[in-house]
Amino acid sequence: MIWYILVVGILLPESLAHPGFFTSIGQMTDLIHTEKDLVTSLKDYIKAEEDKLEQIKKWAEKLDRLTSTATKDPEGFVGHPVNAFKLMKRLNTEWSELENLVLKDMSDGFISNLTIQRQYFPNDEDQVGAAKALLRLQDTYNLDTDTISKGDLPGVKHKSFLTVEDCFELGKVAYTEADYYHTELWMEQALRQLDEGEVSTIDKVSVLDYLSYAVYQQGDLDKALLLTKKLLELDPEHQRANGNLKYFEYIMAKDKDANKSSSDDQSDQKTTLKKKGAAVDYLPERQKYEMLCRGEGIKMTPRRQKKLFCRYHDGNRNPKFILAPAKQEDEWDKPRIIRFHDIISDAEIEIVKDLAKPRLSRATVHDPETGKLTTAQYRVSKSAWLSGYENPVVSRINMRIQDLTGLDVSTAEELQKDEPDAFKELGTGNRIATWLFYMSDVLAGGATVFPEVGASVWPKKGTAVFWYNLFASGEGDYSTRHAACPVLVGNKWVSNKWLHERGQEFRRPCTLSELE
Repeated sequence: MIWYILVVGILLPESLAHPGFFTSIGQMTDLIHTEKDLVTSLKDYIKAEEDKLEQIKKWAEKLDRLTSTATKDPEGFVGHPVNAFKLMKRLNTEWSELENLVLKDMSDGFISNLTIQRQYFPNDEDQVGAAKALLRLQDTYNLDTDTISKGDLPGVKHKSFLTVEDCFELGKVAYTEADYYHTELWMEQALRQLDEGEVSTIDKVSVLDYLSYAVYQQGDLDKALLLTKKLLELDPEHQRANGNLKYFEYIMAKDKDANKSSSDDQSDQKTTLKKKGAAVDYLPERQKYEMLCRGEGIKMTPRRQKKLFCRYHDGNRNPKFILAPAKQEDEWDKPRIIRFHDIISDAEIEIVKDLAKPRLSRATVHDPETGKLTTAQYRVSKSAWLSGYENPVVSRINMRIQDLTGLDVSTAEELQKDEPDAFKELGTGNRIATWLFYMSDVLAGGATVFPEVGASVWPKKGTAVFWYNLFASGEGDYSTRHAACPVLVGNKWVSNKWLHERGQEFRRPCTLSELE
C-alpha cells in the first residue's frame, strides 16, 4: 500500500526547466543556509583584514613619528647609542616582521570554505533553468515584466527586485533559445530601468544590440531600424549596428519597390514580416490550461451550483466515522470531484514529509514514443514512494482512504514501475480513482486543473480531493484529464493514492451504461 509523495519547489513551474535544476524545497533551503555560512565566513575574512590593516596603520604612525624626528638631526639622533641599536634592530628584524604581516594572506579560511561549498552550487544549466521557469510563470499567470521586476507578486512575504543586470540576463536566456518574444520584453524592461536612472554595469548599447535584433526577428522592421539608429547615436562606430542599418534600409527599399509594382490589393502590405506574439512552441490547448491556472475557468450556472453541497460523510455507516464524520464538499459536478476537509493533521503531514524527504527524486512521465517512463524537461517536481508497512501513520492514512471511499486499497500501486506497461506488470487493472492530499498551502498558483471541463481545484493544507478516473463500466472518463499548474509563490506538497480496478468488483459494481 504505497503512497506517492510529490513536492514542487519555490517559484518553479512544472515545465520549462532543465533536468539538473534545483527543484525541491529542501535543496533550495539548503542553498540558503550554504550562502548564509559563506557570508559569515566572508565577514570573518573582512574582520581579519581590518585587524591586519589596523596593525599596519599603527606601525606606519609610529615609524612616521620616529623618522620625522630622526631626519631633522640624523647625526645627533644616531649619536645616541640606544637610537643606534634600535635603528639596527628595526631594519634587521622589525621591518622583516612588517613585510611578513603585509604579505600574510588572511583569506585562507574563506577560500577553503568557498571551495568546499562550491560543489553544492547550482551550475550554468541550473541558472538557465531558473530563468526559463520565470519566463514560463510570466506566460502562465499573464504577468508583465514591470510587475515581476518590482516583485509585485500576489502573496509574497519577501519582496525582491530585479536589477538591469537581472533583466538583461533573462533576455539573453530567451535570446539563446531563439525566443525573441521574451527577448524583446526583457530587453525593453532593462532599457526602461536604465532610462529611469538605475546605475548598472550594463550599458544601453548592449541592450539595444539584443533588442533591435529580437524585434527584427519578429518582423517589425520599422522598429528594428529605429532601435538600430538609436544605438548608433550612442556608439557611431558599432560594427554590427552599422551593418544591420545598411541591411534594414536595403530590405525596406526592396520591399517598397515590390509594393509599388504589386496589384492594388497588395498595396497596403507592410514591412512587418510576421506578427509579434508568444513563443513559437505555444500550443492552442496551453492557452486553456493557463487560463484555468489563473482562475479564469468556466463559471457554473446557478442551476448547476445549486447541485453542489457540503455534507458530513460517515463512510456509509463506517464505525470510525459515525461519531466523527468527515467534512465533504462538492468541488465539481461532472466529473464529480469531492474535497474532504481536515482529513489529514499537521502532525501526520510532518511525519509523511520527513519520511519522503531523504528519497525525493525527479518525477517521471510516460513517453508515448518509447513507451517508457522518462524524466521530462518540462517537469521539475520531485517524488517519493511510501509504503504502509514503513510507518504506522502511513498505514493509518491508507485505511482512512479505504474507509471513506469504500474502495479496496490493497491493490493500489506498490512501486513506481520503469516497465513500459507498468499497469500490466502490477496485474491490478487501470487506475479507477485518484485521491490527492494537499499537504501545504500555496501563496499563489499551484492549482490542479481539468482542461476538458474547465475546472480548477486550489491547494488547501489538510484537505484531499477525490475523483473516479473510470466510469463504473470500466471505460475511461477523459474529462478527468488533469494537470498541475506551476507554483508562482511558495511551495507545494501533495501526495497521491492511485486505486486500481482489481478488488473493486463488489465495491463499485458495473452499470448497464458505458458512460455511467
